[in-house]
Amino acid sequence: SNLFQSNMVLQRDKPIQVWGWAEPGEVVTVGFGGEQVSVKAGDDRAWKVTLPALPANNEPQRMTVEGRNATLALENILVGDVWVLGGQSNMEFELAKVENGNLEIISANYPRIRILTVPYGQGPELKRGFPRLHQWSDWSGRHFRKGDWEVCSPETARELSAIGYVFARRVHMASDVPIGVIDASRGGTTVETWTPLSVLRAMDSEPTKAKLASFDDAVAAWDAQADLDNRIAQHRQWIERQTKEGKPIPEDRKQEPNDLRPGPLGNHNFPGHCYAGMIAPLAGLSVKGAIFHQGYNNAFDGSVGAEMYRDIFPEMIKAWRAAFNDPNMPFGILSLCTDGDPQTRDDYCEKMFNAGIEIRAAQYQTFLDFHNAGDTNIGFVSTYDLRRRWYHPQLKIPAGERIARWALATQYGFDRQVEWKPPMLLGFETHEGSLLLTLDTDVGDPEDGAIEGFAIAGEDRKFHPADVAYAERGQDNRGRIQYDRKQLVLTSPMVPEPIHFRYAWGRNPLANLQATGNKDLPFATQRSDDWRMEEVPLGVFDEETAEPLSRGDRGKIIQALREQDKLRRLKEAERT
Repeated sequence: SNLFQSNMVLQRDKPIQVWGWAEPGEVVTVGFGGEQVSVKAGDDRAWKVTLPALPANNEPQRMTVEGRNATLALENILVGDVWVLGGQSNMEFELAKVENGNLEIISANYPRIRILTVPYGQGPELKRGFPRLHQWSDWSGRHFRKGDWEVCSPETARELSAIGYVFARRVHMASDVPIGVIDASRGGTTVETWTPLSVLRAMDSEPTKAKLASFDDAVAAWDAQADLDNRIAQHRQWIERQTKEGKPIPEDRKQEPNDLRPGPLGNHNFPGHCYAGMIAPLAGLSVKGAIFHQGYNNAFDGSVGAEMYRDIFPEMIKAWRAAFNDPNMPFGILSLCTDGDPQTRDDYCEKMFNAGIEIRAAQYQTFLDFHNAGDTNIGFVSTYDLRRRWYHPQLKIPAGERIARWALATQYGFDRQVEWKPPMLLGFETHEGSLLLTLDTDVGDPEDGAIEGFAIAGEDRKFHPADVAYAERGQDNRGRIQYDRKQLVLTSPMVPEPIHFRYAWGRNPLANLQATGNKDLPFATQRSDDWRMEEVPLGVFDEETAEPLSRGDRGKIIQALREQDKLRRLKEAERT
């Protein structure tokens, strides 16, 4: 397999699996770390050996793979920890493009960090390998090397995932262990394409079933020959026009189309496709863990996409753990990043209407579900406070450091020195026209100012920004009021009887709550209600029928939310 190359890192403390292909019946002998194992290739030409687990080793070693007529020698191999990077463009986003990336690049002299970027691949069939190639990127306007294990240097690091590089650097510097990073991310992808199709088809999830049915219908309706005939007819018409007008016909345009296109099966977001093409070739490799940053493309499907995300994401995590033969494999989630203009008090409700927020909340809820079930290897960090208007915010270095905090604290024994877990809600209750929230740690605004980011709603489901105060816990011996920084009281004159809250409910949210004294531990995007986005937003109803507006009435909803913001501002002005 092309996965096994010179310069790679093999996972420490786990059996080392190596596989490939040879002639049927051919004996293959693999040697590494003083051990040799032989195996006979099967009728399908496949072979696999398992070598004993080894501790981390900073000294480069050689692996030999000997067959009937040739011996392959792989040089400069280290034993350490291997991490897989997954997701879409914000994970893929290169170090050369981020803020302060130039400083990271010129400092990237880490010969014990090794980098592999997996070439784009897709299904429907599960791939067993990947090519080693130079690939042109229209996005960057230059060629990239993909499919090769590289030694980390200023020349190679510039093209690596910025989040992945910073994560690897931090973990390597603290642990002094060789780190291998396998970047299997691809821009513009959905959670369902990163999940095995067999897993998706087995799910009892109505949104997922509907998504699969729509793709199945498109595949059934696709007529590749009719598509080719249509393109040939269009080409002939174009040739005729060019000739009639006396225009030249470029040499590369003279040939009629002759290819049968795959239609819907050529879509890299076809369910299961990226798993089949980019994760399946890695399956069976021993790794330390994975980190994942994705969500943007699933937001295009509104609340249906968010519902499907909540159903699929946990199954995707389980499937990746199964692929790497470790049901407890560490898996770190980076929440969906910011996009668009910042939310303000003036457009607060309008900016709450965005499916990306629900994706972000679903990611945190997935983490909570695993965590509350006793999973000690699930991780989560927020990125919504790393603010830029672009949907590719260039603040990737702090994002990489946040997820490294999780890994260092939970996987490398630095739990006393490093905090990673966000403040977590222990419970909430209604209390005399307010909501009382109890958290597991002291929280506050980094500037010790007003806490922003909470919205509350009553039975009418109309959310408004909340005023936030600390709960009183008594007086000291001098009669001064003492406040509990683990308890927050939420109120709003617009919501006399609140029953639910949402926090950081904006794509670029007005929100500042964090663990006291730690800017890298913001309170995560979350909600206490389960109201559907288009039926709620926040209490928008059709005037004639008094029924919630349908999912297609986006314009009406936005206008109603603007009126809601306007009414609140007028009432605030009257009170002032």
